Amino acid sequence: MRYFVTGTAGFIGFHVARRLLQEGHEVAGFDGMTPYYNVGLKEARHAALKQFPAFKATESMLEDTVSLEQAVMNADPDVMIHLAAQAGVRYSLDNPKAYLGSNLVGSWNILEIARKVGVKHLMLASTSSVYGANDDIPFEEGHRADEPLTFYAATKKSMELMAHSYAHLYKIPTTAFRFFTVYGPWGRPDMALFKFVKAISDDQEIEIYGEGKMSRDFTYIDDLVDSVIDLSNIAPSEDNRVYEEGVQDTLSRQGPFRVVNIGGGTPLGLLDFVDAVENAVGKPAKRKMLPMQMGDVPRTFASPDLLAALTGRKPETGIAAGVGAFVEWYRDHSRELAL
Repeated sequence: MRYFVTGTAGFIGFHVARRLLQEGHEVAGFDGMTPYYNVGLKEARHAALKQFPAFKATESMLEDTVSLEQAVMNADPDVMIHLAAQAGVRYSLDNPKAYLGSNLVGSWNILEIARKVGVKHLMLASTSSVYGANDDIPFEEGHRADEPLTFYAATKKSMELMAHSYAHLYKIPTTAFRFFTVYGPWGRPDMALFKFVKAISDDQEIEIYGEGKMSRDFTYIDDLVDSVIDLSNIAPSEDNRVYEEGVQDTLSRQGPFRVVNIGGGTPLGLLDFVDAVENAVGKPAKRKMLPMQMGDVPRTFASPDLLAALTGRKPETGIAAGVGAFVEWYRDHSRELAL
């Protein structure tokens, strides 16, 4: 099959593209290579993908409609997977305009081009942040998600709403999947795991927000890729509506649109996560306890029931194995990539 994947120089996009290429698919990648973090890391990811003859990359911004449309037309994809975004909850407090451009204008451009080319399945990366400080746990796709606590979350929820309207108006089969704290090799330097491993390795303090009382539903990158690719083969339609007892399908009655959580449903306390990092690195951390930051939520907790009903599986990798894999990658690449 032919896939068009945005964000292929990013953490998740790189892993999705690489798996598709390993499985023998054609992948056209698209990424803006913004300096939000170490561009050298992004270039290294793209360099690894370029080892596959079936990979072609366009380096441009989502807001560049001419470049984006030309790249999609050249790829003639069966499936579009939109992973590019301005990421980071805390950075959205400092530079909200970056989120407006990438996550709203850029995502609208993706919707318009998907409409023009008549793609068989459009997939959009959303986030668990849309649930805000939801008191109903685990988070189910049908729960209210209209009280975002950050502008990042607001842009992602807005993207979902725009996509629903396009699915209804133009019958574009669309899946929006909500990630839960994804981690693993080739991760972003602004993510907690990366920061913790680097600081502990360098005998520096690690900053633990919320006095360590927060919890997160951590999702290992390989599990997430499994779920994304599984879902790519399930374009929303009445033919695959889920009727399993106890599972609420979010397939819209107004169009071929579905929202799916990608998380294992096994939240872990932040201090337990720090313990796992210490064990993997092999030495204790110098812990600096801090209050919760503005925009943070106390917990994330996915209901994986709809994902499991649709695909037959859910994320299962344990935190020790996942953190251990990241530490091994970091040790192999930190000097080479000047991390």
